Amino acid sequence: MSTNPLVGIIMGSDSDLAIMQGAADILKEFDIPFELTVVSAHRTPQRMVEYATTAKQRGLKVIIAGAGGAAHLPGMVASLCILPVIGVPVKSSSNSTEGWDSILSILQMPNGIPVATVAVNGAKNAGILAATIIATNDEKTATRLESYKKEMESAVLEKVEKMKGDWKNHFDN
Repeated sequence: MSTNPLVGIIMGSDSDLAIMQGAADILKEFDIPFELTVVSAHRTPQRMVEYATTAKQRGLKVIIAGAGGAAHLPGMVASLCILPVIGVPVKSSSNSTEGWDSILSILQMPNGIPVATVAVNGAKNAGILAATIIATNDEKTATRLESYKKEMESAVLEKVEKMKGDWKNHFDN
């Protein structure tokens, strides 16, 4: 958590924290200040309205909103502010339809209220997307993202070389 957060990470319930931690972890890795809290579209609608309508003036640049079930949180927040909102559909353990209810609720927004949507439980990708948005105006974050992608490429290429050796040894026996 930071005193000057650039990204808001919100979730409909504290039971979503284990999933949404992925966004927090990646933002920490990129040294992007964030805040994290519970904002329920259904149980605390006034809190949601206040959070969304004050987000820009508080300095936020992006909001990541995770929700399960009917998953109204990302869309409602997007309807109340002009910041980019990234929705994370959360597969609910109590009323799950394998996450389809959540993903469709977030993905199928009406024209005029876009919400970027990542995969079910894809909070890490939401964090990376938020970092990408921040990087459009922050060279330090852009450099960190470039390094992150190069590290991913190197890790894959190392695995390719290891596999070549493993397969060669397999067929030589």
